[in-house]
Amino acid sequence: MTGRSPLSATEDQRIALTALAGSRDRGEADRARAVLLTLAGWTSPRIAEAFGVREDTVRLWRSDFVREGIAALRASVAPGPAPVKSEAALRVALPLLAEPVADRPNWTMSRLRSEIEAREGVRVSRSQLAKALHKKVPLAAATAHAEGTPSWRRGRAGRAASAAAQTAGRSRRHCSPVWR
Repeated sequence: MTGRSPLSATEDQRIALTALAGSRDRGEADRARAVLLTLAGWTSPRIAEAFGVREDTVRLWRSDFVREGIAALRASVAPGPAPVKSEAALRVALPLLAEPVADRPNWTMSRLRSEIEAREGVRVSRSQLAKALHKKVPLAAATAHAEGTPSWRRGRAGRAASAAAQTAGRSRRHCSPVWR
């Protein structure tokens, strides 16, 4: 049965769908966009082709929206055990990394892991610590500009220029990592 879906939405729902379509979570955004495209008259096969999913998946998203509204399209956390190690790691690492840079030692991943194990008694792998910190600590690139290299000495695209590129009289050949 192909054709136009009988789906309808109020103006408030359309506003909420548009906001959800801009979500950083791709799944949420795709589900909201699919419902908006349905409201615009697109068919299931056309939406499925646009998003690279099956037609049944698009129909499932629509029926979820009809049954539960916007809440059904939002991403949910899968049930499972609490992230005990990550939480312990963040309890130790965040205060250490929040200290002013001039007053603190350089924290490497291995030093942080050792400190976490000493304080919390939990062994955290390097990759697990990196993932936990990536979710909670602002990116280093954003702080590098504020604390590190002055903007006039930085390369293109906001990256710090290499020492070879910063020295006068060097040919372009010597600074290729900066410009490519």
